[in-house]
Amino acid sequence: MSASDNYATSTTATLAPRIITEADLEALELGAAVLGTGGGGNPYIGKLRTRELLRSGKKVKLISLHDLPDDALVVSVGGIGAPVVGIEKLEHGDECYQALKAVEAEVGKPISALIPAEIGGANSMEPMLTAAQAGLPVVDADGMGRAFPELQMCTFFIYGHKPAPAAIADDKGNKVVFREVIDMYWLERLARAVTVQMGAAAGYADAPMTAGYLKKYAIPNTVSQALNLGYAIQKARQEKRHPVEEVLRVERGKLVFEGKITDVRRELKGGFAVGKVDLEGFSKFQAEQASIDIQNENLIFWRGERAEVTVPDLIIMLDSDNGTPITTEVLRYGQRVAVLGLPCHSLLRSPEALEVIGPAAFGYDIPYEPLEDS
Repeated sequence: MSASDNYATSTTATLAPRIITEADLEALELGAAVLGTGGGGNPYIGKLRTRELLRSGKKVKLISLHDLPDDALVVSVGGIGAPVVGIEKLEHGDECYQALKAVEAEVGKPISALIPAEIGGANSMEPMLTAAQAGLPVVDADGMGRAFPELQMCTFFIYGHKPAPAAIADDKGNKVVFREVIDMYWLERLARAVTVQMGAAAGYADAPMTAGYLKKYAIPNTVSQALNLGYAIQKARQEKRHPVEEVLRVERGKLVFEGKITDVRRELKGGFAVGKVDLEGFSKFQAEQASIDIQNENLIFWRGERAEVTVPDLIIMLDSDNGTPITTEVLRYGQRVAVLGLPCHSLLRSPEALEVIGPAAFGYDIPYEPLEDS
């Protein structure tokens, strides 16, 4: 089946239910890297592992939340750590599955489905891999509509989901279960501290949620959105059209800058990749200067001294020629990039959400201005 056979013309169109194919994995890898806003880790290794399970006869079914009864239990799984570690230190491959089994044993009830905590980057692929290992479906939704660096920055927690019992597991066979945690911030602090000791990379499984809760507070159809994006970029390349323009069309986004990377400052700090990228404009942005602050993901786009696009809206860097998403761990001097801004989902713009994922939550004394108003 070709990319064009699978391609949907709008990211609002859901593709669930469906059985995930190898072609879907290729599209998901590409689309999720776009939505990852520079972070979420590289999905390549997870794609290869999932592909091998599909070839061995395992199946992954993508379903809508509305395919589940309200009392069905759903668990979000994903990787935790610094994305740069993910390309230097290979995981065992079943960390999320082991964390899932630990949570299921703790609650003593069967889990009906998995859901990505974030659709961006590697954490779009981890639920697929874990679903193939566990024989469970994946829900076409997530808790971020993008990627964020911390566990509490998820609509599940923002709108009241309890933080425990949760679990993390590493490549060496260690499992840590968080039985009683007072709030989502403490879950992040404790899980992050353990992850650093595990080598700055681990798999996690959150406390089970009911499908009824997720029908209110999960961001819907985001797996389909990533698939559609990936197929759109593939189709544009096949037809010799500009992939960056196709992403802007499909996502109704805004080209905020085109330029060359002139400096990258990045360090591993507290389990995060933090730093800054400097850009010098070309094309219609000739002679302009810009920069992007990063904490795993792209946080703030600065045009000169003005913060023009901020979290929770999506700041995406693509290769300006072929539309390949550029994640923060592979940024380098001389890359020619297009910087895109995409509006975030309305669930991320409420007052309670902005307390957790707005600029102030990352230490910036600047207001959030929706991208559409900038």
